[in-house]
Amino acid sequence: MDAGTILELLKYGETINLECKKAETTLPNAIWETYSSFANTNGGVILLGVEECVKEKDPEKRFSFTSVKNPTQRIKEFWNTINSNKVSRNILVDRNVGTCDINGNTIIWIEVPQADYRYKPVYINENPLKGSYKRNYEGDYHCTEEEVKAMLRDASDSGNDGELLEGYTMDDIDMSALRSYRIEFEHRNPDHVWNADEDLAFLKNMGGYAVDRNTGKGWLTAAGLLMFGKGLSVRERFDNIRMDYIDESNLLPGSRWSDRLTYDGMWENNLYNFIRQVTPRLVAGLKRPFRLEGMVRVDDTPVHKSIREAVTNMAIHADYLITGILKIVKTEKGFVFSNPGTLKLPLSAIYEGGYSVARNPRIQTMFRMIGYGDNIGSGFPAILSAWGEENWRKPDLSQNEELHQVELKLWMISLMPPECTEYLQKLFGLAYSHLDNEAQIILGTAYLENGVTNARMQSIINRDSTRIGHMLADLVEQQMLIADKKGRWTTYRLNESYEIRPEQFEFRDINHEEVMLQNETNQCIYEYIKANGFITTQQVVELTRITTAQGANAALGRMMKQNLIRKVRRGKHFIYELK
Repeated sequence: MDAGTILELLKYGETINLECKKAETTLPNAIWETYSSFANTNGGVILLGVEECVKEKDPEKRFSFTSVKNPTQRIKEFWNTINSNKVSRNILVDRNVGTCDINGNTIIWIEVPQADYRYKPVYINENPLKGSYKRNYEGDYHCTEEEVKAMLRDASDSGNDGELLEGYTMDDIDMSALRSYRIEFEHRNPDHVWNADEDLAFLKNMGGYAVDRNTGKGWLTAAGLLMFGKGLSVRERFDNIRMDYIDESNLLPGSRWSDRLTYDGMWENNLYNFIRQVTPRLVAGLKRPFRLEGMVRVDDTPVHKSIREAVTNMAIHADYLITGILKIVKTEKGFVFSNPGTLKLPLSAIYEGGYSVARNPRIQTMFRMIGYGDNIGSGFPAILSAWGEENWRKPDLSQNEELHQVELKLWMISLMPPECTEYLQKLFGLAYSHLDNEAQIILGTAYLENGVTNARMQSIINRDSTRIGHMLADLVEQQMLIADKKGRWTTYRLNESYEIRPEQFEFRDINHEEVMLQNETNQCIYEYIKANGFITTQQVVELTRITTAQGANAALGRMMKQNLIRKVRRGKHFIYELK
């Protein structure tokens, strides 16, 4: 890292991924807690020789440089300690640590990547329960026992769904669900040798039933019960998990939803039944083009496949050993899928695809054998591709470390719909047209998604965190965005109270043939509306030689008669737009 990069990071970086420590003469003990927290969360940068004043609001003055004495010795001490029993694992290499001179001060920088799921938790002092940390906006915090156990479970590639559930037998299986599944299985795999098996043998081959080698007794696995269990048995063993589907599209006045599927005693609430009932409701209304392969009609589209992939991912990546909800919400703008747990892989690796690590590999196999999901890590890139072909907003995959929840939003709206651009032009006037394309996309995302974060914009416009932080800060400075630092990432929302200030215009480029205007006043009014989206009577007085509201109304009335503009009510006031 060079001086420019560090200064940019200090000014525009997110504090969730940045830690500064004075460290003039010694390595601070807290550095190892931060190392653990960055490794167990999303990585980050530690700067030694930089002091932060948390009360200072001005980003230019928030940090001061103290310089590290004898930096070569400090770095040697760092490597000696990180390779000792102080920390459970060293995940750094030489290129992750270095020094930099800033205004005559020597700074040590340490880039800590997110640890591989097989190495988590990264802990200190030889005690995972007391020495594991994670990162939030308050800094480094001790992981709870539940969080540590979840990371230890996830470190195994054998998955979480192979646990033998002692006492749970075929009597706990919803035979109607299992038989329905077997019909789908045989349809998909007509020549498969398992089709001739009895139910117990079939379930055993699928990983839903296993025998304890020590006792010789057979029991259902977690996968078998979750997938095909009777509702009462599932709730008895996994009382921490709920399944919920809500349709918020096509709402009638006064209604909270138009359709809902949750446990009401009318169906056996296992995964197979839930997904089998929900999937048709999700794809209802989607266009199915008529296409023939030979003499057989094929009406399965990439969008339909992507929705099945999203439903399946929710089920196979959920952590069923913690409290949470498998929840699907259908809205006018798209879909939201959420499940308990955290992501085993970094977001960047998931977006790139090619490598898949299911938390529940047996459940994954069960769904894959009937055409749900993929086994080679191409599922999420396939969703990205399908959404890209439709020119819809890029899917938003995120996780909340505090709530232990993963969420996928599939927007079925374009990146910048016309109504979005029109609204932003009216809200910000000429200032909006002066922004570059990326800044306009940031504002559009804040409008369409009811807020925006640095992390979300990284996935949309493919810029690094610091560069996006710079753009967000600039929009805040222009009073177009309002920053809310509550939560893991700073959230930015549109400033709906933005006040458009009168601006001067040059009319050298006015197309007189197009606008058909007769005088300087009409030209000024027309050009102002064209740039800002609308004009008010008061703004006409401020912009032109007209000195009274009566005169302004007369000029506006003349332009309405010419069919150039129209009068529209906005709240308690009237504005004038191009017709």
